[in-house]
Amino acid sequence: MPDKKWSMFKSGSDIRGFGISNSSEPLFLSDEVVSQITFGFALWLSRKINKNFSELVVSVGHDSRLSAQRIKKCVINTLIGLGIDVFDCGLSSTPAMFMTTVDLKCFGAVQITASHHPYDRNGLKFFTRAGGLESENIDEILDLAQTERFEPLAEQGDVETVDYMNTYAANLREMICREVNDTDYFRPLRGYKIVVDAGNGVGGFYATKVLEPLGADISGSQFLEPDGTFPNHASNPEDKDAMNSISAAVIKADADFGVIFDTDVDRAGCVGKGGLEINRNRLVALAAAITLENNEGAMIVTDSITSDGLTAFIKANGGRHLRYKRGYKNVIDKQIELTEKGVNCPLAIETSGHASFSENYFLDDGAYLITKLIIKMALLGKQNKRLEDLIANLKEPLEEKEVRFKISAEDFRTYGEEVINKVERLAAGYEGWRMAKENYEGVRISTDANNGNGWFLLRLSVHDPVIVLNAESEVKGGIKEMFQALLEVVKDFDKLDITGLKDAVNL
Repeated sequence: MPDKKWSMFKSGSDIRGFGISNSSEPLFLSDEVVSQITFGFALWLSRKINKNFSELVVSVGHDSRLSAQRIKKCVINTLIGLGIDVFDCGLSSTPAMFMTTVDLKCFGAVQITASHHPYDRNGLKFFTRAGGLESENIDEILDLAQTERFEPLAEQGDVETVDYMNTYAANLREMICREVNDTDYFRPLRGYKIVVDAGNGVGGFYATKVLEPLGADISGSQFLEPDGTFPNHASNPEDKDAMNSISAAVIKADADFGVIFDTDVDRAGCVGKGGLEINRNRLVALAAAITLENNEGAMIVTDSITSDGLTAFIKANGGRHLRYKRGYKNVIDKQIELTEKGVNCPLAIETSGHASFSENYFLDDGAYLITKLIIKMALLGKQNKRLEDLIANLKEPLEEKEVRFKISAEDFRTYGEEVINKVERLAAGYEGWRMAKENYEGVRISTDANNGNGWFLLRLSVHDPVIVLNAESEVKGGIKEMFQALLEVVKDFDKLDITGLKDAVNL
């Protein structure tokens, strides 16, 4: 196992750190650190598929971050120094980098990105032809990074510049043309006005290389140019300011549809006519409604914080709902597991905007998700219907709230589990509280009409020393009522910052 220095760079199934910093920052992705981690990946990949370095071809891409060029140079130099041939894909989306293992027959792929995190962060995502790596694979790579030393070979690999994003965009265009099958086959989106907000990340290609060539009016689109300082808003569909920005842009342009991506385009959100935000439970419901057409009985896997109304919606549309753990790899891995057991599980989707379709290599691809929605929008348009009509029957809560509690204990995971266990123990005998029968993460409590008329979920963050509290209520003041009861349970944990909970109760 990697020691503490190296294990700090692990973030779930990715590598994360600071791309812009000084050498004293423990998580600075210095050239040496990047080189050793890349070397660890190369060793791991070589042993995994039983091929020599000289037989390998690995693609390398990056998002718009300021540190991308430095880190890319280091990654490529390390790979070719081992005799590995490299495809330099330049500015690329994370899903496209996986697809290079399919279309370009690469044995592995490296994407340099920190997703929606601030401009000074960066990281590495790794892929093989089997998909993204698991958490234990990152442990193995980091262990190799700390125990083995990179030494360049005399026989170096070759570097070829490849603009794979053009191919990737062409595949999406072809998908829209084929599925819409319009009389004007190659311009099926003529007459539609679609606004794209790329948040100055990679996603601008979707407007100019996918939508516009198919006849869509993309005027009103914003922040399409890559800018690693992200000057306009966080490149994150979960961010309130970002969603307000794309919603306002749709209203201003009087557009039919709006699209927003995160930095590396593995997540997405959207906006309907008139500025209706379609993210979180609405996005899950919309994707599920499309997936369940002519697919009765299919299982939809989601993360743990989806609403009771969503469960009812999926059932009403002929599907089954498995509410699983938070974390995109968790829901995708559960989808793959179920599929391998013979369960029809076409969609796994997180409220964050990660969505995996079994038909698309179980890949979380924001552009693919949006493409599915746009195809349906065009088909419904022929019937004078709107995409939003599909979720008209989704019951939504009157109130919803998220509060995060920082844990100051050194062993934050054990401490956080103690907090959650106490809530679980007391919930069993608390009048008006009922624990969820099937729950895979933390503790989820439903409350009756006299105790908040809703539900709350208390769980540990996937990566950070934080407990996250999510709640929904069907009545005004219901969340405050639930939070007051919860405050009495957790108030004596001195290493838990419950300021946010107190503030919510005192509003």
